Amino acid sequence: MQNPFDGDNNEGPNGLPVPPNYATVTKADNGDIRIGKVGFSFTAFIFDFWVPIFRGDWYNFFCIAGIELGVGMGFYSIHFTNIQVQASWYSLVELALKLLWGFWYNYMYFRHLFNRGYQPATQRSKDVLANKGYLPKWLK
Repeated sequence: MQNPFDGDNNEGPNGLPVPPNYATVTKADNGDIRIGKVGFSFTAFIFDFWVPIFRGDWYNFFCIAGIELGVGMGFYSIHFTNIQVQASWYSLVELALKLLWGFWYNYMYFRHLFNRGYQPATQRSKDVLANKGYLPKWLK
């Protein structure tokens, strides 16, 4: 297959190319491969807590759901003068949470994979993860 991306990044399953801002991690004991984007997660920004459900990332799902529920319950415990003001402020809070998950979800996903025993599959993936600060100190 012709590589549509620049460079030698054929580290996907069966040698398929991955985009330059993606990293591949593997688990040594069972050979499980995970490929994920490094940087801002537009899917987490748009689809919120559905992303960890579809990735089978239950740890981060419960983290996101807990924070969203806590912020929502705390927000609705505040007394507002009318419902329009409350709805306006809640939409701003919701946008702030979506931006938070957009910037942080991929970082949380890779960190959880590293805690479960995954390692960067290639030196290119290790470099991509290290440049964005995703690698823990014990893995560098």
